[in-house]
Amino acid sequence: MTTSLVLLPGLICDERLWRDVTAGLGSDIEPVVADLTRDDSISAMANRTLASAPARFALAGLSMGGYVAFEIMRQAPERVTHLALFDTSARSDDEDRKATRRKGIESVRLGRFIGVSKGLLASLVAPQHLRTPVAADVQAMSERVGPEAYMRQQTAILGRIDSRPTLGTITVPTLVGVGESDRMIPPELSREIAEGIAGAQFVTFADSAHLPTMENPQAVVAAMRDWLAR
Repeated sequence: MTTSLVLLPGLICDERLWRDVTAGLGSDIEPVVADLTRDDSISAMANRTLASAPARFALAGLSMGGYVAFEIMRQAPERVTHLALFDTSARSDDEDRKATRRKGIESVRLGRFIGVSKGLLASLVAPQHLRTPVAADVQAMSERVGPEAYMRQQTAILGRIDSRPTLGTITVPTLVGVGESDRMIPPELSREIAEGIAGAQFVTFADSAHLPTMENPQAVVAAMRDWLAR
């Protein structure tokens, strides 16, 4: 019997984010990567994902994908059998983070989109991955997504709500994972999510920062196989 698995990418990420994980999950898993590039609100991203998803499915999101996953759990919790949240936060942005996002949007409007810069790359992957094919893939991924989608996604993230009040309503088997050296969304924010969801499993991934699905996919696959068997 196969399990349908909907995968939600992060900001300026595409299918490559999940490639090595889906390759390792096995033939009994039917994965589909949602398109989160076309909408400028988290609610609309969730609506679009639900419209094309199977009737019942397991759900996994990383970073921005986690924000969309929370919204799907609000809109259609009866359709989700399992929930996995990687390197994400249940909190809305503070004012400093909002200001940074607005500056990024304005910069792109002025024609200054460069995808993932060297400085940003150092916040996304662990130091040992900076001069490897993983780093090159992260930069290429952002270029494929492009400036227009980047602005829509940042606008959506700016408008997201605080999901902490609804953590207690989640009752499906839940996995919360985070790269042990994530500086973009520190591990304590993932732990906060796990503590707010009854029975959630909390996992840290070695050799990883913000993108463990690319940096240490074998560890993510192992955690997800255990999670899907619950």
